[in-house]
Amino acid sequence: MNRRQLLTTIAALPAASQLHAQSEPKFRLRAGLVAYSYRKQFESKSLNYVSLIERIADWGLDGLDCTVYWFPDTSDEYLASLRKAAYKNGVQIYNAGVRVRLAQPTPELQAAEFENIKKWVDVAERIGASHVRVFGGAIPKGATEQQAIAWSVEVLKRGAEYAGSRGIILGVEDDGGLTIAAKPTIEIVKQTASPWVGINADSGNFRDNGYAQFAMVLPYATSFHLKRDITTADGKTEKADWNRLLTMIGKSNYKGYVGFEYEADNAETDVPPLAAELRTLVRKLSA
Repeated sequence: MNRRQLLTTIAALPAASQLHAQSEPKFRLRAGLVAYSYRKQFESKSLNYVSLIERIADWGLDGLDCTVYWFPDTSDEYLASLRKAAYKNGVQIYNAGVRVRLAQPTPELQAAEFENIKKWVDVAERIGASHVRVFGGAIPKGATEQQAIAWSVEVLKRGAEYAGSRGIILGVEDDGGLTIAAKPTIEIVKQTASPWVGINADSGNFRDNGYAQFAMVLPYATSFHLKRDITTADGKTEKADWNRLLTMIGKSNYKGYVGFEYEADNAETDVPPLAAELRTLVRKLSA
């Protein structure tokens, strides 16, 4: 190759590299695990959070979505031990799932739920989590969906003001009751109209047409769960196409953690290979 040919080849490299990048879009996603996957082990006390953090590190996952139901307490000592374990293992505790039910029909119940949000936002801050997921809860007996949405918004507005003052986002999860479908979940978030509120989008919780409903919540999503299965347009269940879902997430311009949540009964045998599958796909699609 003479000098002129060499220079021509070098000049063509950036264009070729750019073409390659355009054909294979890269996102900025990170793989996580939702602690609820091991609920039976937590309930039986055969597993604790420090051990789970160590497992996540061994599997090469990036983060933990911790479900606080199984915290033995919220003392400074205990929460500091979690934060230390996460740091030493290179795992980020990025999300906390709490027992908040937004749809409360009376001012007294709404005030109690707001106090519940405050408590767990403070806990999230102490363990280094920047996102707290909450739930719509059941539609109170005798109430309409629109009434339940209005009550939820009342609680969420107050919660968002408090959470935002600490740099923490509240994500309303699509998960049964009032938030079983995309439309009411989106309506709660839109009416709350706070930059500190979004949707914790769970691909496996929609009762029908999972991909279509998942697409609807993407513009409002602040955190994600993937489940092993997803519903079809006719309400049947099939194995979820995680590559399709992750591509949808990436194209929505979301950057951050996507956690796998396991809901069947064989976590000890089923979770590790599924976690490996998620890790591999996330790394393939991410910069």
